[in-house]
Parts: sequence; structure tokens; C-alpha cells
Amino acid sequence: MLNDGERLSRSTQQNGVVQPLLTDLYQITMAYAYWKCGKMNDYAIFDLFFRKNPFKGEFTIFAGLGECLKFMEKFQYSESDIEYLKTTMPGSIEPEFFEYLKGLTPKNVTIYAIEEGSVVFPRVPLIRVEGPLIMVQLLETTLLTLVNYASLMATNAARYRMVAGTNVALLEFGLRRAQGPDGGLSASKYSYIGGFDGTSNVLAGKLFDIPVRGTHAHAYINSFAGIDELKLKTLAHKETGEEFDLLSLSSQYRDAIASDLGALVMEASDSELAALIGYAIAFPDGFMALVDTYDVKRSGLLNFCAVALALSDLGYRAIGIRIDSGDLAYLSQAARETFQRLAERFNIPWFAKMTIVASNDINEETIMSLNEQNHQIDCFGVGTHLVTCQKQPALGCVYKMVEINNQPRIKLSQEVDKITIPGKKNAYRLYGADGHALIDLLQRSNEPAPEVGKRVLCRHPFQESKRAYVIPTQVETLLKLYWKDGKVMEPILTLQDTRNRVKDSLKTLRTDHKRSLNPTPYKVAVSDDLYTFIHDLWVQNAPIGELS
Repeated sequence: MLNDGERLSRSTQQNGVVQPLLTDLYQITMAYAYWKCGKMNDYAIFDLFFRKNPFKGEFTIFAGLGECLKFMEKFQYSESDIEYLKTTMPGSIEPEFFEYLKGLTPKNVTIYAIEEGSVVFPRVPLIRVEGPLIMVQLLETTLLTLVNYASLMATNAARYRMVAGTNVALLEFGLRRAQGPDGGLSASKYSYIGGFDGTSNVLAGKLFDIPVRGTHAHAYINSFAGIDELKLKTLAHKETGEEFDLLSLSSQYRDAIASDLGALVMEASDSELAALIGYAIAFPDGFMALVDTYDVKRSGLLNFCAVALALSDLGYRAIGIRIDSGDLAYLSQAARETFQRLAERFNIPWFAKMTIVASNDINEETIMSLNEQNHQIDCFGVGTHLVTCQKQPALGCVYKMVEINNQPRIKLSQEVDKITIPGKKNAYRLYGADGHALIDLLQRSNEPAPEVGKRVLCRHPFQESKRAYVIPTQVETLLKLYWKDGKVMEPILTLQDTRNRVKDSLKTLRTDHKRSLNPTPYKVAVSDDLYTFIHDLWVQNAPIGELS
């Protein structure tokens, strides 16, 4: 049997498949070509960035940096890796190359990055990787796979959190719909970072210390065919220990409260009542029941309230209900009104505040619509739309060379958005008079940093007429040194610290940048010096046509 260390290391909390061979073959073939041409030690700089914010929004949450640093710590080709590559690569590969790979480590690589959990924007390097060309090239695919989905997932979760508000809980229920077990674990982890309160994924709870939540499925209710199948009917009073017949007490309450709900006992499902009593006996202090197996108003809600009132007589407090189908706004309002009516009738104030969970294919638009309908839902369980990021399945991070041997490199394209910003750059966030982030500014690495109170000319990187002066009230340096000389230079944030960083970073943005519909674009600019540098290099590298 595999132990925890073999399946997924808890000490590093990184999936065992994250290793040097988790890459594209062309990275290995390029590495050989670099080696063969004697270019392996050329000093290269690559930027990892994205070109457009996801989900038609105007912000992105940067996530995955911690996993990148853990990957750097354990990067080493194993003997089995080398043997496999020998069978995969062409027979013309010189044996000395494989010996070279055996000793290859990222000790001479330097990494600068934005703090994980930060709000980030297009074109600004999330990670800057510097070092021997062969080594920084071999890192490309793995760094991208560790950042792309993590950032997309954290961003999606943060958007759900914003539309749900601070008073509603969010639970991730997506494991069964995720793209495999690795996708499921990543979804649980990064949805928590983005603002979700818990997950149904038990392994994620164990590995990442995320709160785990869950009740029961329709199958549990369906497993009972009638009252006769209820083998255990009694429950001990919480304080006295005296045994009571929970079935009898629940049935009495069902008869007594049916008129309060506008329901008929004869229409309510006895098998559902039996199932709920069985669940209440199993979890008297955690009674949370699914009430839509048959009919919420005519059966589920009546049966739940009857059992919850019976539990109250025995000293227990029911938690609440989950609704998984139907008109969620209407049903939640009906449930809340019922809880309030019974709380007043039986003088048990807490009954009015029982939790109402909704989990019916929830997405951002669903929550916004429910908000407009004044729903009474306390918690949303979100699965498919969250973990698969159905509105946009990929962030599109790229990893582009911007300098080699102190010579800038630019990628040109007929699509302006795909033109890279060349050279080694520093990135700053400038804040306005209202305390909110105003603009991100890229500068050449040899330029002095912007200063508080001093006017800075900020230019659109590709549109000459778009420019403005900014007098920052605060200047934040975005890129920090995270890896040098084979060591992590900054502490890797815990999950909770990263989660807190997301909250704090989002507070720095104006509300209009964060709104779901038609958000105001956040500006990313370049300095006047960098603007001139880009366009001079563009002219130098663009081919000159000839007319005839």
C-alpha cells in the first residue's frame, strides 16, 4: 500500500507528478540544440505574464508561486528520467548531453515575482526568470502549468466571493466535475485562496487544512422505502441521557405544524421522514438535511421542521437545510418564513436563523439574479461552473524571452496585443489620492524608481496618443527576489496567508474595476524611456517591404 509520502508529500504539499519531465518535448529538444551549439550558458531573461484578464473582468489573482518555488527546490533529473529520455530522443543525441542533464540544477537561476495572492494585470511580468539559457528554457512549461490554472481558479473564486457578499458562505463542491484528481485538488486549494470558506473534498482538507463540509445526497433519502425500515427510533436527551422515541415525537410535530406550512401530512413522504430521523439520530448535533428529493414545500420542509423541533425538545439544535433544485429564491424565502413562524410559535429564537444552503448548478449570474430577488440563502455550494471555469477555460499565461546576453529581444506580431515588451524591467503600482491603485508602471531596470509626490509620465506601450502624468501618493514595488543561489529567498506563504493577501489586495482596487458587468479597465503603462526603447527596437526588427 502506498503511504502519504509516496502519493502526495504533506511536507511540501506538492503533487508528486510535478517534476522535470512534466514538460513539453520541445523544451528537451531545444535544450539539446542549445547544448550542441554551445549556447547553454548564454544569460537569458524570460517574463511570465498574460495578455488579457479572464471572465471579461479587469483583474486577475496571481496564484501558484509557492508551487513554482517548491518545484525549483527539488528540480533534478533522476536516473529513470535520463533512461526514459534516451529511449524517447533521436538516436543521434550524443551521450554526453544526458550526462550534462544529470548534473543540471537551477542553482544559477534568479527569480523575481509578484507576491502570491496579489491582484495583477495584463503585460506585467508575474515572474521574471534569469539565468543560463538551457536551464531557464527547461522551466517554461512547468512554471506555466503551475501558474495558469491556479491563477484562473483563484480569480474565479474571488469573483464568486464578490458577488455573493461577505455575509454568505461559499463552499466548493466540484471534485466530481473537475478535470481529474489533480484538477480537483487544485480547484479546492485555489478556490479557498480566492475566498471560498470550505470544500467537500476530504483529501484537500487533509492535505491543505481547508475546512471540509458535507451532508448527504438524494441517494440517502431514496434508500428508505418507508417508516418500517427505520431500525433505530430512539435518541438520548443531550443533557439527561433519557431515551426518547424520536419517530413518535417527530410525527406529533408533523401533525401539529402542517397547517403552518400550508401542507398536508398525507402528501408528505413517510420514507423521507424515516430517512431524516435516521440521519438526525446519527448526527443530532449536525442535522443538515437535503429537502428537495420529492417536494420542498409539500414534503421536505415539513419533514425537516418536524424532526428539527423534536431534536430541540431533546436539547439539540438542527443546523439547517440544503436545496438542490427548483426556484431557489422562492424556496429559500418560503423556508425562512417557515423557520421564523415556527420559532415564534414555539419560542425558540435560534430556529428562525437556521442555515439555508443552495447548490443547484450555481454560477456568477445565478447569484446576481438571486441577489436581485432578495433570496434568503446563507450558503452556496458551487461545483461545475467554479472548478471547470466554464466561462473561460484557460488564462493564457505565456513565457517569453525578453533579453539574452544583455541584448533585448522583442516578438513582433500583426496582432499588437501579442507584441512583447522587451528587456529587463521593473514593475511598480502607483496609488492615487483616494488610496486606491491607480496604474501599474513598467520601467527599464536601469531607471530610478518612481517617487511619492513626484510627477511621472505614464504611456500606453503601443498607442502614442495615450499618455498621462501621475503624481503617486504611494509607490509599491511589485517584483521581489524569491529565488537565488539555489535557495528560496522569501518565506512561502501559507494557504491562510495567501487567502488574506487576496482580500487585502482586492481592497486596493476601486469598486468600478471589480464589478462584474462592464468594469472600468485598469491601466498598465510604460515609462517614457521604455516606450521609446520598445518602438526603436520595433522599427529595427520589423521587415521593410518593397513595392513594385
